[in-house]
Amino acid sequence: MILIHKATIINEGTSFVGSVLIEKDIISEIYRSEEVPETILNKATVIDAKDLWLLPGVIDDQVHFREPGLTHKGDIASESRAAIAGGVTSFMEMPNTNPQTTTIELLEQKFEIGAQKSYANYSFYMGATNDNLAELKKVNQKEVCGVKVFMGSSTGNMLVDDKKVLQAIFAEIDMLIATHCEKEEIIRENLAKYKAEFGGDIPIQYHPLIRSAEACYRSSAEAVELADKYQTRLHILHLSTEKEISLFDIKPLTEKKITGEVCVHHLWFSDEDYSKYGTRIKWNPSVKTRQDRGALMQGLIKGKLDVIATDHAPHLIEEKVGGASKAASGGPLVQHSLQMMLELSKKGKISKEQIVNKMCHAPAIMFQIHRRGYIRKGYFADLVLVNPNKPYTITKDNILYKCKWAPLEGETMSTTIEKTFLNGKIAFENGVVNEVRGEMLKFDR
Repeated sequence: MILIHKATIINEGTSFVGSVLIEKDIISEIYRSEEVPETILNKATVIDAKDLWLLPGVIDDQVHFREPGLTHKGDIASESRAAIAGGVTSFMEMPNTNPQTTTIELLEQKFEIGAQKSYANYSFYMGATNDNLAELKKVNQKEVCGVKVFMGSSTGNMLVDDKKVLQAIFAEIDMLIATHCEKEEIIRENLAKYKAEFGGDIPIQYHPLIRSAEACYRSSAEAVELADKYQTRLHILHLSTEKEISLFDIKPLTEKKITGEVCVHHLWFSDEDYSKYGTRIKWNPSVKTRQDRGALMQGLIKGKLDVIATDHAPHLIEEKVGGASKAASGGPLVQHSLQMMLELSKKGKISKEQIVNKMCHAPAIMFQIHRRGYIRKGYFADLVLVNPNKPYTITKDNILYKCKWAPLEGETMSTTIEKTFLNGKIAFENGVVNEVRGEMLKFDR
């Protein structure tokens, strides 16, 4: 038995001082204030959490851990260790690896890798192509988080650009479809324009003009139109523009057929930051204007947008050399996403209760994850202890990404992740990830 004692518990929209009892892998009791019986205090291993915050483990619904085939950038072991150090206890990983995860056989191989290597709980998306509809229909939705459809090309091009196939996917796949939405024709037209002006390598500040707001909106609008037509369960990933917010409704998450994700980098950076960070903040979709950034945050708070994720996508730093047309798109974030959001909370942008809702509760609801995402009696003990008043500087010495860099390297966060609990075990403490392994996520569908 482990008793996390006298923490400030942040859960289900409230914060209160209390204690959580863990027995084996389960939360067996939640005590408020001084209610803990003497018999429990005497029997349990007591962790003094006074002045610390206790949160459910973060569930990240979009990461790229690069295994198989791209393991020079990252792998499931290295990136899941970084996740655990950042308070992320569960992840859902994307199919644009090498080979791409587009058959049941390749999907099963990924799950085998996860079982052997992952330090966090895991699931994997099945990837859609122009010619694998039959394979998509074989996916077991109780064991697989969703089907990923690239409606715009990105790293490891998996673009689904056959209109009939796209319609068939939306019409015939009876599970969550997650989309990358950028209109390819608009991007190509913009790219040609700036190549004519600048030649081989375009300055990085033009990246959001190439992968423009209109390219995002047009593609997202097309996805919503298809989902409305076929009553598809659609989840649009990494929204980046104010205009796209108009595509979503405010209603209880359990009633939504169409949901939207915002990534940490689109809430933290704006196009004004390219001059400071250069290609370190080059993502697809691109980081856009300060107005877009503010609107995305308001969309989350008002309930139009539903979940915060990372799109963690490591590259070697030498692969980030160049400008808008040469540098690789994507960056590592999963170790620092919770700290970044808590930093925005301290600046008054969003409450800590809303962060827990969007990073822990909402993914659990959206994907119907079995007994995770909350601090509840009978749920798996995936938990994070945060010191809200202990500064933490991001340095090469404490970065756990295999690529060994981070967008905010050298900068100081005002919170520190003290401990991460995974299935009732202490998976991270004192800056060290312990030899604890995650489990395959199950879905109540």
